[in-house]
Amino acid sequence: MLDFQALRQRMMSEYKDTVERRYYTLTGEVPEDEVIERIISEGRGEEIMSAAVAEHGKGAVLAALNEIQDRHDAAGEVERSLLELHQVFLDMAVVVQSQGEKIDDIENHVINARDYVHSGNKELGKAREHQRGSRKCLCISIILLLLLILIIIIPITTSLKRS
Repeated sequence: MLDFQALRQRMMSEYKDTVERRYYTLTGEVPEDEVIERIISEGRGEEIMSAAVAEHGKGAVLAALNEIQDRHDAAGEVERSLLELHQVFLDMAVVVQSQGEKIDDIENHVINARDYVHSGNKELGKAREHQRGSRKCLCISIILLLLLILIIIIPITTSLKRS
């Protein structure tokens, strides 16, 4: 932004120098700063050129006038281009900022997903321990059931053999 302002100031300074040179070329007098500023701000370049044409001849003055006008037009075009470029940079800044917000959202989602995976791993570990405990209880229950069946069947079979 500061470079843009500096460039704009430099261009205005160069245009001011050009108007001063042309004024000197046409009139033979060194103009004061306020005269140059008035010429630039009021667009009185044509009046001064007309007066110079009357005094110094039409050909040289018209050539100088055309050159001044061309430079002024070129300076205006450069200024418009710089303003457009400045606007493009402002638009880019807005886009980058909005994308930065989206990236922050994505980062938050990734962090949340990591936390969910971590807690899921803990829950899976607990489930494995619970499964081992359940299997152990199942094995003990089966053994006890078999012992109970043996305890019931052995007396029945021995009493049947005796009878």
